[in-house]
Amino acid sequence: MSAHRPARRSYPENHLGPSNGSLSLILGINPSLGRQTIPRLLIVLLGLFPCPPVAAQVPAELSAGESGVVVGVVDGDTVVLDNGIEVRLVGLQAPKLALGRHNFEDWPLAEESRQAMLALSMGERVSLYYGGARRDRYDRALAHLQRADGLWLQEEMLDRGMARVYSFADNRAVVPRLLAIERAARRRGLGIWAHPYYRIRDPARLMRDIGSFQLVEGRVLSAAKVRGRLYFNFGEDWGEDFTVSVAPRHRRAFEAAWDGADIATFAGRTVRVRGWLKSFNGPMIEATHPEQMEWFE
Repeated sequence: MSAHRPARRSYPENHLGPSNGSLSLILGINPSLGRQTIPRLLIVLLGLFPCPPVAAQVPAELSAGESGVVVGVVDGDTVVLDNGIEVRLVGLQAPKLALGRHNFEDWPLAEESRQAMLALSMGERVSLYYGGARRDRYDRALAHLQRADGLWLQEEMLDRGMARVYSFADNRAVVPRLLAIERAARRRGLGIWAHPYYRIRDPARLMRDIGSFQLVEGRVLSAAKVRGRLYFNFGEDWGEDFTVSVAPRHRRAFEAAWDGADIATFAGRTVRVRGWLKSFNGPMIEATHPEQMEWFE
């Protein structure tokens, strides 16, 4: 195994799969790039090389686990420790690298994100903290990482705009705090938030994004429970317009988060929802836990 990049592993594009690219965009600024490109490159650079971070420790509600020294960085959210543990930093999603997957291209800024993680973690002793499921199907640890100096790597990557929040029903701990950090980085236009690939989508223009992970923001036209399943409709045509669906097995978590409010009361409200877009009577996101939906008054 290389001291800086472990042997490539190929993962399917699904649950907690890791996310290669060129760093050439940020190695220099060519005057021929134009006025619009140069500010974008500078924003990316700010995300990669900000002022020295002020260490923010992991939240107290997480449970301490193993520790080790980072000896390999696969991508912006996956590292390898000297004890053989491969860690998928839970709660965030860095831009994905192809990593040998067939017909898969690097996402924009994927290599820049890996370089940020490399600078933050390579050779550092880290401690693992858990707040939900501890291993995925690839036997990777699903953990929050804290350096010996107290720096919480999830918070730092989100704060630099080098990742976005990505959570699951079995790993929801501290997600509200992570969302707040992401929002602050997005307001400042740091890292990925300066790139149109990661812009928040309009619910009326999603068909070209089917099969991708997106943040979608819009007003709910109607909301209802049908045979135990929850539906949030963003258009009048339920067969073609964007919908968020919640399966019966996940409904109780949402209802608990709403403190008993009737689903119909969510009609007319604005929401930002995140998830993988699929095509089912139009674009749809299957929500499995309430943290996927950020409601606005």
